[in-house]
Amino acid sequence: MANTTQTGTTVLETFPAGSPRGSWPAEEYAAARRAEGQPAEVVMDLATDSFHVIAKAVTV
Repeated sequence: MANTTQTGTTVLETFPAGSPRGSWPAEEYAAARRAEGQPAEVVMDLATDSFHVIAKAVTV
């Protein structure tokens, strides 16, 4: 589902915040991406009540 924003941040996956497990699925997904070498982190989107796993653009 990778969507890139104007700031260069890529949304890798989205998880509903209302899930019985809360942010765990998003954290597990982000940890798996980090294990693959991708700089992934979880952010909360209050407007959509969801957790997004994002990868920020790397600037050199």
